[in-house]
Amino acid sequence: MGRKVTQVAFGIPELPRDKNVAAYCRVSSGKDAMLHSLEAQVSYYSGLIQNHSGWEYAGVYADEARTGTKDTRENFVRLLADCRAGKIDMVLTKSISRFARNTVTLLETVRELKQIGVDVYFEEQNIHSLSTDGELMLTVLASYAQEESRSASENQKWRIKKNFEEGKPWSSTLLGYRNVNGRYEIVPEEAETVRMIFDWYLEGMGATAIRDRLNAMGIKTRLGNKWSRSPILKLLRNYAYTGNLLLQKTYRENHITKKCIRNTGGKPMYHATGTHEAIIDMDTFNQVQEEIRRRAEHFKHKEGTETPTYPFTGMVRCCRCGKNYIRSGAPAYRTWTCRTRRKEGLEHCGADIIPEDELFRLTAEVLGGGVTEDAVRDKITAIRAEENRTLVFCLKNGKETVKQWQEHEVVHICTEEQKRQISLKNSGRKQTEEQRRRHSERMKEYWKGREFPEEQRRRQSEKMKAYWNDREASDAHRQTVSRMMKEMRAGNTGAGKEGDGNA
Repeated sequence: MGRKVTQVAFGIPELPRDKNVAAYCRVSSGKDAMLHSLEAQVSYYSGLIQNHSGWEYAGVYADEARTGTKDTRENFVRLLADCRAGKIDMVLTKSISRFARNTVTLLETVRELKQIGVDVYFEEQNIHSLSTDGELMLTVLASYAQEESRSASENQKWRIKKNFEEGKPWSSTLLGYRNVNGRYEIVPEEAETVRMIFDWYLEGMGATAIRDRLNAMGIKTRLGNKWSRSPILKLLRNYAYTGNLLLQKTYRENHITKKCIRNTGGKPMYHATGTHEAIIDMDTFNQVQEEIRRRAEHFKHKEGTETPTYPFTGMVRCCRCGKNYIRSGAPAYRTWTCRTRRKEGLEHCGADIIPEDELFRLTAEVLGGGVTEDAVRDKITAIRAEENRTLVFCLKNGKETVKQWQEHEVVHICTEEQKRQISLKNSGRKQTEEQRRRHSERMKEYWKGREFPEEQRRRQSEKMKAYWNDREASDAHRQTVSRMMKEMRAGNTGAGKEGDGNA
């Protein structure tokens, strides 16, 4: 039998592919210096990865988080999701403290990434998490980082406590004042804005009406933004405007979560009187607090009733402005609308309005069953409302499902006659001179039963005269206020309508 020899053919050897490498950066505040540091880190890691042979650039994930905890860092969560999806093979980060200051969080995250073959390289400590002694070194160094964070937190708390004991304010962004060496000094033009807000509220205007008037007058907040309802209500409740301070009304839970907790006796509270010049006298402040309580009593829910919640309450998030969607519309056609668009108007946010039945239909497809509040919250963490009628369902297993909702066809279109009838009906709602006169009489009767002594009126009048005679006050602000007052007296601004606003 003859010998037979055949050649064995091997497959072409597979060349090793490039590693997909990403980087993670974090700064602990939104101050300009910190944001500049964050930009520098992003630029550094982008260049490092792209110029390294054998590495494919997978992006830089950056957070402006106050803490090193996992829950408060959106891009950190996104980084972990991309690692689980196999998009990343290696993560670069500056140090252990930038990745996580909590030892438990650090080790849990590193172990999870190690199981799926993702290496984390800590540049400052020169440690690879996939190395044999990597976890031991990480445990020791993470404990040091956590203890360093606790020590810094305790030092900061001690300094704040000493300031409170000396009656020094903590905040430096209070409208009407500037913080000079631990003491509030009045800013005249801002102080006049504060007085106007208190006066308008006592005249019967609500926070919404005050917001609209301030924005129409071009008056900005202390940070240069447009006004909204929340800062106005907060300003009206601020005890510091009386020249006194109530300190440590809130405190941080611990150095890891940094959760802000209202102080109900867990920590000492400090009451400092006469610490600075008052903008609002105590009588006016007390009247405003009483009026706030009266209006809250009038509008609160009846006893035994609860504020209704729905399966999507707090779940749908607008991708444009970041605010939640709220339920709106008529009973026959319920919709979900971005809170900014609903409260501030279309010019502030142009997010789409989602029909409720479409939201229920798409959610049922994602859940594979009935839509209940428990079912939604058990499987879905959030729903992002993006452009082009797109909804992104973020599931608790880390996956995302994209759906598109359908615009409803308009069935009922108003005829020209119907439009004319609606216009006539709306024109009849405008206040006549007689209605304005009756409203004025009602307000006079209302204030007759309120404590508003002549002495207080005289003091307020003197304050206004002193303001208009103060040359240091902003000329532009005075001219704007003067012009608006003249227009309101001439009946050109519709102030009667604003005066009917409710808190």
